[in-house]
Amino acid sequence: MFANLKDKIALVTGASRGIGRSISLALAESGARVVLTSRSLDRLKGVEGEITSSGGAATSIAADLSQEEQIARLFAEVRKLFKRLDVLVNNAGVGIWGKLVDFSSEDFDKLIRVNLKGPYLCCQQAMRIMIPQKSGYIINVSSVQGIKGYENQSAYAASKHGIMGLSKSLAIEAQKYNVRVSVILPAAVNTEMIRTVRPDLDPSVLIRPEDIAKAVVFLLSLSDTAMVDQIYVRRMAGRPF
Repeated sequence: MFANLKDKIALVTGASRGIGRSISLALAESGARVVLTSRSLDRLKGVEGEITSSGGAATSIAADLSQEEQIARLFAEVRKLFKRLDVLVNNAGVGIWGKLVDFSSEDFDKLIRVNLKGPYLCCQQAMRIMIPQKSGYIINVSSVQGIKGYENQSAYAASKHGIMGLSKSLAIEAQKYNVRVSVILPAAVNTEMIRTVRPDLDPSVLIRPEDIAKAVVFLLSLSDTAMVDQIYVRRMAGRPF
């Protein structure tokens, strides 16, 4: 898709920590100008400092992606600053777990609003920029729970299965405009979220955030004749296939 990422504009959601931080650092190292977004401007500025101190380029824009008007403002700012958008990585998400019979409608609504509606609206805004420029790449970070189910995680799995449906349909819709859509499905990654909800897992066997970042860079490095629809990254200690 891109011979190199020099001067390409890449927007990463959930960029202030974990997988999003690693993706942002990798994209900047590959030459992209990275637009960092999350709710915490202070944390974003920390990642921005890491990038600029290494000679990269980054811009921080705080936004709560559960709020439609903030998503619209985020993309308006990107359009104003850069006049284009080459890459969108939808990485932001929340994790709430519990038995279906006890799960509150408020928590369900929050999961869907952040994990599915937010990425949907970001894709919509990105497409409005990418269609006229006739190029772009949207990478949605789903989860192993986009293709599997686990006990006490039905609401979270529903949001991540939703990302798969969104991505599959959008990929077909976007193809005619030379816009690519891929999904990355990580299993347990060594982040704050997984350490909080799965303290039983040994951190030494968890996937490193840098591995997901490498998958993003790999997708963006493919030639114009190659395409990967989805990448499932499991733990080495996990069961194959």
